[in-house]
Amino acid sequence: MTSAPTPRRSVELRGRAFKALVLAPELPLPDWFADLDEALKRSPTLFDGRALILDVAALAPDAPGLDRLLADLGSRRIRILGIEGSELPLIGPGRPPWLGAGRGVSTVEIPTVPEEPPAPPEPATTSLTIEGSVRSGQSIVHPTGDVTVMGSVSSGAEILAGGSIHVYGALRGRAIAGAARNPRARICCRKFEPELLGIDRLVRTAEDMGTHLRGQAVQIWLDGGAIKFASLD
Repeated sequence: MTSAPTPRRSVELRGRAFKALVLAPELPLPDWFADLDEALKRSPTLFDGRALILDVAALAPDAPGLDRLLADLGSRRIRILGIEGSELPLIGPGRPPWLGAGRGVSTVEIPTVPEEPPAPPEPATTSLTIEGSVRSGQSIVHPTGDVTVMGSVSSGAEILAGGSIHVYGALRGRAIAGAARNPRARICCRKFEPELLGIDRLVRTAEDMGTHLRGQAVQIWLDGGAIKFASLD
């Protein structure tokens, strides 16, 4: 006895519509590719995950010309799903299939990558020069740079600078340098007799400084989170 043949199932075909982008190169091709590269620079992911159709109606390429065009697109990571717009039988191995009866919908605007906002300009660094002396009760505040005093700073006077402080006479009042969070600022004076000194956020009073440099030319700076003193002579 022979068994009955197993009935074959019919192949099911279903229709499905997809949206695709159409690339339509124009002559001269070098100019068209330059425009394409500019669009990709503005939006590098423009073609990622999209179905792409190549319309060659404006080119009418032969087989070698079509292969060069596909290779140039491939070098830009652009993969073509199908080709339309030619009457020539250019079907061949390695080429996308030919399509027909496509229906245009709308033009796709090329998005642009938002530019990062420009960094705010840094405040200008300036220097302030005091031609004479700073008298008792005076306060000189210059948060954007160095302060130079050609005379002396009297007791009860105050200098506050974003940068360094240079006193060519006696420093008897208060001097705070590096107020703009500048730990590299220094204080230099010809005669060291201050009431208070500060650099960045560190402050020393006269009682903390001792008397071994009093009356001398001195420079003051920060080192390892501590205020240091040294003679300039």
